[in-house]
Parts: sequence; C-alpha cells; structure tokens
Amino acid sequence: KILAALAFLTLGLAQELVVLTHSSFSLDKALIARFQEETGIRLRFLKGGDAGETLNKAILSKGAPIADVLYGFDNTFLSRALEADILLPYVSPEIRNLRSELLLDPSFRAIPVDYGFVSLNYDRAYFRGKALPQRPEDLARPEHARLLVVENPATSSPGLAFLMATVARFGEDGYLDFWARLRDGGVRVAKGWSEAYYPHLALRGGARPLGVSYTTSPAAEVYHSEGKYKEPPTGNLFPELAFFQVEFVGILKGTKNLEAARRFVDWLLSRPVQENIPTEMWVYPARRDARLPEVFRFTPPPAGAVRLDPARMAANRERWIEEWTRVVLQGQDPEAVRAGRR
Repeated sequence: KILAALAFLTLGLAQELVVLTHSSFSLDKALIARFQEETGIRLRFLKGGDAGETLNKAILSKGAPIADVLYGFDNTFLSRALEADILLPYVSPEIRNLRSELLLDPSFRAIPVDYGFVSLNYDRAYFRGKALPQRPEDLARPEHARLLVVENPATSSPGLAFLMATVARFGEDGYLDFWARLRDGGVRVAKGWSEAYYPHLALRGGARPLGVSYTTSPAAEVYHSEGKYKEPPTGNLFPELAFFQVEFVGILKGTKNLEAARRFVDWLLSRPVQENIPTEMWVYPARRDARLPEVFRFTPPPAGAVRLDPARMAANRERWIEEWTRVVLQGQDPEAVRAGRR
C-alpha cells in the first residue's frame, strides 16, 4: 500500500484508468482518493451524457476504445451492449454479495451496481387544491399533458424506461394512441433527465409540475435542501407506471489496464462504495448487506413496478423507439404506424 501510494503521488508512475460514465455519475471524493492512494491507480471519469448516449459512444469507439471501463448502461440497453460485443467477462469475488435478481447477464460481462425505479413525479405545491390525474390514462387529457415533461427514449434511459412502462400498461396497440394524445395535449420532450428535471419542472422554476424522474427524487429533494424541507416537496404517481431499472458496469474490450479495471469493479461493489451510492446517485445499492440512509424512508420501492423480460425488450426496443419517434416527434397517425408493422 505504501508503494502504491508513492506511485500515485508520483504522477509519472501512476497508472491511469479511464471510466466512461453517464452524466449523473457521482461518488464521494474521499472514497475515490482513498482508492487511488491504496492502489496507485489514478481514476479519470469521462462523462458521456445520458446512459444511452454513453453506451453509443462506447460502441462507436469499439475499435479504439476511449475508456477502460463502462458504467451506467441499464437493463433497457443491456442487449445492445452485449450484442455489440464491447465487454469482457469478469466474475468479481463481490458478486456473491449482490442481489440475485439483478444478475441479468449470465456471461458476467455486465455486472449490476445499483437499481432503482423510473417514475412519474409531481410538484405537491402546484397541485395543492388542484386535482391530480387519477389514472395513467388521465395524463393524456389536455389539462394534464401540457403540464408534463418526459425524456426522449432514443437518447435517455429514463425516457426509454417510461416508454416501456406505457407499452406494458396500454399494450402494443394502445401505447401509440396514448402518446398521440399526449402529443396533441402539449407534452414537452427533453433530450435527457437533466434537461427535463432542472429547466422545466415547476419546483425548479419551470412550467411543468409533472415529470419523469425516479421514485427516489422526493428523498433527494429533502436531503439536498439543507433543512428547508422536512417532508418531500414532490411525490410519486402511478406505481403501475414505475419501471424497474438496473445499472451495470463492464470492462471494455481493448483495455490495456485489465487488472486495474478488475480492481475498480471490485471496489465499486464493495460495501463502503455501495453505501455511498444512495445519496450520491439516488438509487438502491446492488449489495444485499448495504445499509440504506435514513432519508430513504421517504422512498419505499413501489409495489407492482413494471419488470419487462429482457428478451422482450431486446426484440422490440428499436421498433418501440422508432414508432414513438414517428408519432410524437414527427406527428404521424398511430394507425398508419401500426399498419407499417404488417
């Protein structure tokens, strides 16, 4: 450890590991510094945008990888990552400590790090004295659609998760009609989560008190308010539209730092890091023995959340995105889009 620390302090001798992540990646700087000091591995985090954008960058740079490790692609994009053959298998010794239901890749190229639930959030203050939508179908009514901001499923993992939740709710034939009504009612589409949550939500000074985020967002608002909020200023709607999301890490093919990459994965799954993840990225840790922070009492996992079969997502993801794009962004008639399937 002493030699590793000396190597880290002497930058010319330190080994650099590049980690490609989505833009929401965050961990305590003290944890990162300790890892670097103990291993002699200098970490450089390369943020690639939303999870979908980040995965695309990894795929496009397959021949000459821009990083050693990829973090943050989720179960909606899992098949794309595996089919692109950009990841190396690694059976970390920490896998035995992970929740078994999160182990969705038997080849261990994609290793679960955390999980959460994409959900519809609402601004409590805005709706005080006003009627909330009572059913998911009510979102498409003009008085509610014009208050809603969603993410583009072609570029955003929460956007894609919410799209898949609507497929599960309304069926293959009904989800396009639902989205056409949202479009006609004035729904706002943003590129990614940050572009939706910060400029548009009413809580942040925008004009949209309904938005697609995560079930943990209300707890995050309390945590980051520095005592302003004793109760969450936002709430969650419709657990039947909440989508179960798992985020993965994988070692990129072509890395010249394989052992360092493995040590990083082990560290990411270690208990200290797993217990830091909830209040840094507002998701649940993958480890069974990781303790949750007290503020998570505001965000119990939703009962009945959507869990689509990975094979079904793989078989239909690109078509769902294409059909959504034609209806919502290009203004095409849902019946015409459905006719194109035949």
